[in-house]
Amino acid sequence: MSQQLGRRRFLQLGGATAATVLAPAAGAWAAPAGGRLPDGLFSLGVASGDPLPERVVIWTRLAPEPLALDGSGGMPSRDVPVQWEVAHDERFSRVVRRGVTRATPHDAHSVHIDVPGLDPARWYFYRFRVQREISPVGRMRTAPGHGQMPNVWRFAIASCQNYPAGYYTSYQNMLDEDLDIVFHLGDYMYEGGAQGSLGRGHVPSEEVRDLAGYRVRLAQYKSDEDLRAMHAAAPFAMTFDDHEMENNWTADDADPDVPPEEFARRKAAAFKAYWEHMPLREAQRPSGSHIQMYRRLHWGDLATINLLDTRQYRSDQVDDPEADSPEAWDPERKMLGDEQMRWLLDELATSSARWNVLAQQVPFFEDADVGLESDKWDGYRVARQRILDELATGRARNPLVLSGDIHANRAANIKADFQDPESATVGGEFTGTSISSGGDTDQSADMDPDPDNPHIRLKGSGRGYVAFRVSARECQGDFRLVDTVEETTSSVRTAASFVMEDGQPGLTPA
Repeated sequence: MSQQLGRRRFLQLGGATAATVLAPAAGAWAAPAGGRLPDGLFSLGVASGDPLPERVVIWTRLAPEPLALDGSGGMPSRDVPVQWEVAHDERFSRVVRRGVTRATPHDAHSVHIDVPGLDPARWYFYRFRVQREISPVGRMRTAPGHGQMPNVWRFAIASCQNYPAGYYTSYQNMLDEDLDIVFHLGDYMYEGGAQGSLGRGHVPSEEVRDLAGYRVRLAQYKSDEDLRAMHAAAPFAMTFDDHEMENNWTADDADPDVPPEEFARRKAAAFKAYWEHMPLREAQRPSGSHIQMYRRLHWGDLATINLLDTRQYRSDQVDDPEADSPEAWDPERKMLGDEQMRWLLDELATSSARWNVLAQQVPFFEDADVGLESDKWDGYRVARQRILDELATGRARNPLVLSGDIHANRAANIKADFQDPESATVGGEFTGTSISSGGDTDQSADMDPDPDNPHIRLKGSGRGYVAFRVSARECQGDFRLVDTVEETTSSVRTAASFVMEDGQPGLTPA
């Protein structure tokens, strides 16, 4: 790929200033009404997301004081014109798209540009400019189009990046994976007031509950240089879990300590701040206490990716922790809600993609040894079985489930009936550990660890991510572990690898 950059080279470009990249034309960047703005407008970097064959979202937020406790980012309460450019080359000698938008105080001076008219399956570079200040350079790519079958698709899954718990050494190493896209499966931030022991304590130092608090907390997370570098290097596809708002919240579970209308206001604040800080389209802009997060991407004819929302429409968690709890089998219990479930089942019944991906938050497989995990799919068994029944028809080729949440690595076969170990294997699931949540821990990778759960092929611990290489013939997932998240740098190793071959559901060690 002619547009590929080495990690060190791209980081140099990503941190480039106007003086080292391209000086603006004289007079082209006059100060907006109200006077010149502070320096350091692009402290939170740039990002891209949700690539389609002809368009990609590019993002930034103007925030010279990202931790200003009023949530303003240090910006004045007025609109600011922002210019953007997309080019074939990192020096912007071949600009293909450019325009001007307005960053408004209503959206925390965030900018979301859904860049149109791009070529499929191509890398581009982008940047923003305000007055004479130029943002870091970002690199993004479009998805392959209908009828295209890529030779290889490289992506990673990430989740659970508690800022006080550790440095983001996983992202340092992820930069070297040459990824086409990163799927972030939730817990991008944590809402509590933890301070940790590494000098990375949460700001503010208490649990966030209002719009200003969520804005400051997300800005703090965005200020991490390793996370900024990874966002600048490849597009992300985002979906949230619980900590972006409140631990283990559900649609049916308003906080018992506050009135329902106050809980709804908190959701609205969390969703708005989340949208403001992510490379998401206007279609994902929240409306009050609702945000449309489930959506679908395609990677040519190779893969269809269903990005699920397992948080916003679910019933409250089961109270009974026993593995055989009848409450978990209540047919009225919902995980996706009726509309999202129909949307997913209809796609699985008609998809022509080689690989059918469910990118979502919590583990789908069952682990009978740990009792009933009520916050996972295990607590919503009838809803899960509806999906399993559809997968068992074989209409969706090569089902692949991607999960996070549990701060541990798992590889599992998806069974047509988890109550029957002899039932058919209908797909494979990769559950990735946390980026930093939980801090350093013993590292392990136990293969086929439990004869009572033969569908579980791997149980592993440690911090890291899962990197994938997918072709028309096979999907390989590598469980990558960093040595530490308590130092600012770390090496990485592959703890285990599993392959699922086309037409052969289930995982085998690579």
